[in-house]
Amino acid sequence: MRANTWAGRNNVKVRDVPDPKILNNRDAIVKITSTAICGSDLHLVDGYVPTMQDGDVMGHEFMGEVVEVGSGVPLNKLRVGDRVVVPFPIACGNCGACAAELYSCCENSNPNAGIAEKMFGHPVAGIFGYSHLTGGFAGGQAQYARVPFADVGPLKIESDLTDEQVLFLSDILPTGFMGADLCDIQKTDVVAVWGAGPVGQLAMDSARVLGAAKVIAIDKEPYRLQMAERAGHTTINFDEVDVRSRLLELTGGRGPDKCIDAVGMEATHGAAHIHAYDRVKQAVRSETERPHALRQAIMSCRSGGIVSVIGVYGGFLDKFPAGAWMNRALTLRTGQCHVQRYMKPLLRRIERGEIDPTRVITHTLPLEEAERGFEIFKNKQDQCEKVVLKA
Repeated sequence: MRANTWAGRNNVKVRDVPDPKILNNRDAIVKITSTAICGSDLHLVDGYVPTMQDGDVMGHEFMGEVVEVGSGVPLNKLRVGDRVVVPFPIACGNCGACAAELYSCCENSNPNAGIAEKMFGHPVAGIFGYSHLTGGFAGGQAQYARVPFADVGPLKIESDLTDEQVLFLSDILPTGFMGADLCDIQKTDVVAVWGAGPVGQLAMDSARVLGAAKVIAIDKEPYRLQMAERAGHTTINFDEVDVRSRLLELTGGRGPDKCIDAVGMEATHGAAHIHAYDRVKQAVRSETERPHALRQAIMSCRSGGIVSVIGVYGGFLDKFPAGAWMNRALTLRTGQCHVQRYMKPLLRRIERGEIDPTRVITHTLPLEEAERGFEIFKNKQDQCEKVVLKA
């Protein structure tokens, strides 16, 4: 089959790879109809997530048709011919973490748990197409994919909703929604979101759905800010104004009640000297993150507020503002998204028209053009916000 693969730092390549096979009786094989390029994929391409190997199949946002099912998958759970969306974390459904609906912390799905334990202190769940640190599972930017624990993960789509309407249930919609959900939003809350990429946009929409009085989008790309503005959100361009000062102006001097970091390890900063400091440290691997957005969110949030972190971080960062966090009674909440927890409720919200994930799609390309898709997405060419690939 054809698949988009990691071919070294700053290099992906569409090539022939072996077809997936049933390896465990709880597996299924899915013929992929739609997949997508995620901002998290760029961390792999940029070399900031370790343990990638040449030829690894990329991609963790995908859906399609079930073409084979292992003997251990009950027929009431999944059958050949079912149309499914596959969540990016692989979860067994039986461990303590899964019982608590902390699916991205599954204790059984990562065969390389020892590597993750060295990096994070404890193992994390397996993830499709996201390095051997998270299990080395082949991803979904391909014609077919093996789905372990298929009786737990895939969500059947039994309506006539298009792929584009439901594809992002695999990751970015639940991730954005969880970012807002972690904020315990009240009807008077002002919510600031750092990052107007796809996850940030859907976090903004989710904050509004959950009742926020005002949502503020923070980014530097005009087309991203215009997209947020068209959706009804207030915008701040951090290349033009000091973010904290502007947030104080917009909130009567208090700061946002809730702040969401939807950026993560490759953040940029409007001040060149501050950005250069972390960019150089990251480039020489003396830190793994550029934590501008996280620092700014902590310093900007009102005292007693909540900072929700859904942008991906991989290791260690410098100059974390622990004093502001502790002395001002801030609550930090975070996590890789527990996608399985949110898929069904969000599907119902899509069906009711409360959230429209399709608004972030700007480019649709065939799988064979994945290399071009990565180029325009990474370099923000042609006002690219989100790329969907058709397998």
